[in-house]
Amino acid sequence: MSASVSTKPFEQPKSFAFSDENTKKIAQIIAKYPKGRQQSAIMPLLDLAQRQHDNWIPEAAMEEIARILDVPRIKVFEVATFYTMYNLQPRGKHHLQFCTTTPCWLRGSADVVAACEKHLGIKLGETTEDGMFTMTDVECLGACVNAPVLQRNGDEYYEDLTPENIVGILDDLKAGKTPEHGSKSGRNKSMSAAGATTLIEQAGKAGMPVAGAAAKGKK
Repeated sequence: MSASVSTKPFEQPKSFAFSDENTKKIAQIIAKYPKGRQQSAIMPLLDLAQRQHDNWIPEAAMEEIARILDVPRIKVFEVATFYTMYNLQPRGKHHLQFCTTTPCWLRGSADVVAACEKHLGIKLGETTEDGMFTMTDVECLGACVNAPVLQRNGDEYYEDLTPENIVGILDDLKAGKTPEHGSKSGRNKSMSAAGATTLIEQAGKAGMPVAGAAAKGKK
């Protein structure tokens, strides 16, 4: 189900049309699926609509997608309302999605969220007055080894967050900069926090025998 966000009252646009560039992309997307299976293109077309329409999908866009794919409108609405990655009401320029499930929570996600709420002056589910930031919490983002994790606008992951480094990320975004995504602790991608390791090294530390070519390599 889509995440709930508190926003000011907003109006649904009466119409929606894909840009010429996106219309070309739509033709390429539909061509990937067998004839009669164009319904499979609903998800990528919803993503295109969201990117085109200031980070949210109006009902008129869902109607247009249903027309293009020749499917009942309810089919498009079912998909759009199921996944949290689709925004059905206005979001800030920077949609900050915080993972608050167990692995991230154990690594301090609650403190990271609290630091953001204090710095931005909003709570989860709210948008700043200037329309720059929206904060929501989401289910697992699939980067547990680098917890806590933040996803921005569905594209960029910021990992190994702390209450201190998250404030720097927010300030950069507000200044129009794009902070380097990935781990903020200096680790290489999903490398162990203790540094690079090998199975041979770990076996040796555990007192386990290392046989064959592996043993020779170790020597």
